[in-house]
Amino acid sequence: MITEAKNHRAELIECLANADESIADAFLNERELTETQLRTGLRRAVLSRQFVPVLVGSALRNRGVQPVLDAIVDYLPNPGDVKYYALDESSKPHCKVLLSATRSDDLSFIGLAFKLEASRFGQLTYMRVYQGCLHRGDMVVNTRNKRRLRVPRLGRLNVTDFEDLDAVYAGDIAALFGVDCFSGDTLVGTKMSKPLTMESMFVPEPVVSMSITPTDKTTAEAFSKGLGRFTREDPTFRLTQDPESGQVLVSGMGELHLEIYAQRLAREYNAPCELGKPRVAFRETLAEPFEFDYLHKKQSGGAGQYGRVIGILEPLPQELNTQLMFSDETVGSHVPKQFVPAIETGFRNACSEGCLAGQRISGIRFRLQDGDNHCVDSSDWAFQLAAEGAMKQAMNEGRWIILEPIMFVESSAPSEFQGNLLASLTKRNGVIVNTEVHDGYAIVEAEVPLNDMFGYAGELRSLTEGKGEFSMEYLKYCPSRLFTAETLIKDYETSQNTKLSASGKVVGVGKKKKRN
Repeated sequence: MITEAKNHRAELIECLANADESIADAFLNERELTETQLRTGLRRAVLSRQFVPVLVGSALRNRGVQPVLDAIVDYLPNPGDVKYYALDESSKPHCKVLLSATRSDDLSFIGLAFKLEASRFGQLTYMRVYQGCLHRGDMVVNTRNKRRLRVPRLGRLNVTDFEDLDAVYAGDIAALFGVDCFSGDTLVGTKMSKPLTMESMFVPEPVVSMSITPTDKTTAEAFSKGLGRFTREDPTFRLTQDPESGQVLVSGMGELHLEIYAQRLAREYNAPCELGKPRVAFRETLAEPFEFDYLHKKQSGGAGQYGRVIGILEPLPQELNTQLMFSDETVGSHVPKQFVPAIETGFRNACSEGCLAGQRISGIRFRLQDGDNHCVDSSDWAFQLAAEGAMKQAMNEGRWIILEPIMFVESSAPSEFQGNLLASLTKRNGVIVNTEVHDGYAIVEAEVPLNDMFGYAGELRSLTEGKGEFSMEYLKYCPSRLFTAETLIKDYETSQNTKLSASGKVVGVGKKKKRN
């Protein structure tokens, strides 16, 4: 055992010598390293991101837990070792501002709420302090909605025990009571001189939606309470209402994601519920740039409405095709600056429903280049309607395509089932990107449209005699296949005609939108 430990220690030093000059010098000169020198060298290599120590332990059997905790203290950076930046919202684009990790009352407070939890103490908000100090009873501002909040109670959780604190400083992680916020919100002191906010974490757009209804109407209150809590805790879990049917819709990153929350409603809130058929979150976008020039003019006695917008709608690159962007490129006073936010609002409102299949519009940039105004009749409302009119003009005359979410799928099973894995993913229009066999197991990686992945878990069990498993995560949005696009468009046209018939209006064939 001693010989084996010495051999592994020598291997560790040799590996570390490739990442740290001091260790390399001692290794080449065959000098014996002390435990302190080795720990210091490990810390330097970890801080420079050249070395990642791996430790093995089991919390269940209480094996190796203490060495893991010691390694956190010995090797990982403390708040003073890392530079943290906030974003200055008063500048365009937002510039970075270096924060100070000094534990001082004199610096403006800034913290990030990174987790929400409903515990036996009530609603807890876990917060990391990045600068300054926060005292119990202080007022803070939520930079997302600009609301002022009081912190009535401040503390630290040690396993299940809550320890009340009077103040927390930069580098501390604390639990707050009675603070209404969401995961990822930035909290700042009321005396902050600049509108600073921490860079929020990347939150992918939901790709699957399902209707959700409580099985027992008497549990409606607990049902609503649970859904409200889950949307606060998880930014990828969204709650909306279908404007046509009035059904409550939940959206997330996959079937399993939503099924877990349905199970939690039954388990934690005693509110069993039923999930409807999954709906894939398709998107619509422009296939090519479109130049618009739209005048909104209305006169009905007294002050009228007047607003003109001129510019270009252009598609964004694939890596940005889930976003909407707006840029003000106007020069002069044809479009007064106070009306620009209303134009952006009109643009974003018009993107809620596309022209091909009624899906949300994304992946386009609205470039406002010119326009016109009237000294009396122009207003925020007039320019908002002008922007919406420009979008309708683009929908009628532009060339649009439908985007569908593509998932990265990794399937594994004993190697004798490799052919079945390849065939099943190919049948689902998957693009195989990698295959390998390791220790008797075949692993197949593929990019598959989410719309074709429903029911795959059951099929995989059948094909592999219950020995296969798979993981799936969102990868990107890509133009949909022709068959999928035509099906979506046909279903949308049918639903629109049904809606018009029900309202007693004449059903006519509108102008057909261009598509791929």
